[in-house]
Amino acid sequence: MLSSLQFTLVVPVLPRIPELLGTSAADASWLMTITLLIGVVGTPVITRLADMHGRRRMLLTALGLLVGGSFFAAVVPGFAAVMIGRALQGFGTAVVPIGIALMSATVSRDRATLGIALMSGTLGIGSALGLAVAGPLVAWGGLSTIFWVSGAIGAIFLVLVLLRIRETPAASSGRFDHLGAVLLAIGLTALLLAISRGQAWQWTSPITLGLIATAAAVLPLWLLWERRHPHPMIDVRIAMTSPVLPINLASFVATFGMYANHLLTTQEALSPSATGYGLAAATATAGAYLLPSAVVMVLLSPIAARVISRFGGRVALMLGAGIMAGAFVFRMLVHSDPIAVMIGSGLVGVGVAFAFAAMPSLITASVPSDQIAAANGVNSVVRTLSGAVAAALFAFVIATLPSPVDDAYLSHFALVLSFGTAAACGIITVVIAAFLRLPENKEHA
Repeated sequence: MLSSLQFTLVVPVLPRIPELLGTSAADASWLMTITLLIGVVGTPVITRLADMHGRRRMLLTALGLLVGGSFFAAVVPGFAAVMIGRALQGFGTAVVPIGIALMSATVSRDRATLGIALMSGTLGIGSALGLAVAGPLVAWGGLSTIFWVSGAIGAIFLVLVLLRIRETPAASSGRFDHLGAVLLAIGLTALLLAISRGQAWQWTSPITLGLIATAAAVLPLWLLWERRHPHPMIDVRIAMTSPVLPINLASFVATFGMYANHLLTTQEALSPSATGYGLAAATATAGAYLLPSAVVMVLLSPIAARVISRFGGRVALMLGAGIMAGAFVFRMLVHSDPIAVMIGSGLVGVGVAFAFAAMPSLITASVPSDQIAAANGVNSVVRTLSGAVAAALFAFVIATLPSPVDDAYLSHFALVLSFGTAAACGIITVVIAAFLRLPENKEHA
């Protein structure tokens, strides 16, 4: 929950950032980009170090950076300080994959399955809660309040890890792949900046095209290097083959659906009623429409764990993705009513609870024990990139198909089209999951 909370906590208040911090709207959007960027680049490095030098140690490091960044942004005034704080918060992305690796190494298989499902379920919970509570928190105590809250929650977890979690033996040996880390950082930075800033910079501008060309050149070079390195940062032989590759593809598509639910629910809540679907809610209360999604994820995570234990992660992923697809079809047909929006949001949350519980369980069951943290770190990066793609595509659709009433919002046709696309994502995930083949004896891991 803590890691995903960082990405959405500032989203509802972005329109107020220029006023609150004395900056431009273009600069304010960097408060999202920098967190995504550091999360994408830093997570593979920290998770690999966790497998090599101790998972508890690197979990404390990631939590410490997140807490330090939160308190720095809360205490030090000014846009630059908040940018630094948001950058440090990005390291929190590594918390979940390291936590999954720790659980796999320290508890029984059944307890690990339950723990991984609960932890994975909190990813969706954190995303939804960030959107729901940010507006009221800022209205109550100002911008620094969201950073105080984030830092306080992180500090509690930091103390709990110090007191309750023991270190596990290093799962992997060998030297750290420094060149591989640099190449991956360059390639992912270029890719994420192109995705997240392309709309603002124009997709055909020299800087955007240059970033795309850089990613297209560097990432294949990184793949070649990793295939030949005796101790790669990411074992691409495993990552690029079945079942790990299709699991990550399914994660990308399913995560796109989760973020679509967040973005489109917020759009429905905030849009004026003249758009034909809008509920004209205040910014401070718009997030309430996502609360049903967060609540059902909390309630269903233990049930998802039992489904995984009994029927396997593949079945849980198919079930979750199928429910998501059905929920988005419902939202295509029924909207412009507050109860319908909340029901639709909650139904998507049901699907997310099962799908997100299944993904890390499937990854963990598909890789050697000395690569669990790194492999789940890659899965975390895939999900982060999916969120960036969803946000960029959302901005593109608004620019292309705006409402005739207010060009800051989607047209009614664009809303229905977006729900249809999200439903297709659920169907694609079901198909990918149906053809997954896990190693024998790990089908129910």
